Amino acid sequence: MWDFEIGKVTGLLLKTLPFLIFRLAIYLGIAVGYILVTGIGAAMGYFMTSFGDEPGGGAGIGGLIGFGVASAALYWFREYVLYLVKAGHIAVLVELFDGKELPGGKGQIEYAQTKVRERFAEASLLFGLDRLIKGILRAVNRTLFSIAAFLPIPGLEGLVGIVNKIVNVSLTYTDEIIIAHNFRTRSDNPWQSSKDAIILYAQNYKSMLKNAFFLMLFMYALTFVIFLFVLGPVAGLMSIFPGNLGFWSFLLAIIFAWSLKAAVLEPFAITAMMQVYFREVEGQEPNPEWDEKLSAASDKFKELKEKALGKATPASA
Repeated sequence: MWDFEIGKVTGLLLKTLPFLIFRLAIYLGIAVGYILVTGIGAAMGYFMTSFGDEPGGGAGIGGLIGFGVASAALYWFREYVLYLVKAGHIAVLVELFDGKELPGGKGQIEYAQTKVRERFAEASLLFGLDRLIKGILRAVNRTLFSIAAFLPIPGLEGLVGIVNKIVNVSLTYTDEIIIAHNFRTRSDNPWQSSKDAIILYAQNYKSMLKNAFFLMLFMYALTFVIFLFVLGPVAGLMSIFPGNLGFWSFLLAIIFAWSLKAAVLEPFAITAMMQVYFREVEGQEPNPEWDEKLSAASDKFKELKEKALGKATPASA
């Protein structure tokens, strides 16, 4: 079945408990922000239309505007979530994989941020690298890991499309594994280190894909259970706002479940994938043949290679 060890993965995560609490505070804050801003928008829309032909008919429009405002705020905040939360947690997990001790409490978060700044002087650098890696992985998965390569049977185009989407979803956290490789190699050139990490990933894609698929099933099953648990409390909270907000209760419960997934379940999946990746690539060197294959599959990989040749310091933007 899967190759990661649940007990060891859980043990590593518990050693980063301060960071888990930090993540929980961030993501629950995002969920509560969505609820409040959407609810306030709905209330404003309700009262602004309470004197018309359809009293309170603007609640839905107000809720939509509030939801849009919250989404826009999160969109602009995402770069710093990656830099301060995700990358920081990856950095301390890498330290644990290397057998190092971590400070406790708030000191662990400060220690993680120091490690992130050592590798990536600016949030924009890490964010740009992460987006480039995501683009490469999508192209690689679509081109090289398509089920069509294994089942070249006419008439399977629809099935191929569905399976490829499942593949892409199951590899959601692969870009975090590439970032983890950057921390572990302590390279002064994040572009070169990322290029090597992607090649090593491609060399071991069967094992990575298998474990990512099991983790995807595990994550989505637990997220659905969380959604069922939070739906009632969220609906009760939304009931304090005027208007019929049944749809918004459903949508915000999904966001709340996503927040808990991002805070608690994602770190487990990332740690499990790190365990598998570090074990698989141990002692391996990037294969030039895979370098050529990836260059043919993705223009973004060529761009990454060019940046690797032209950038030699993490402080370069």
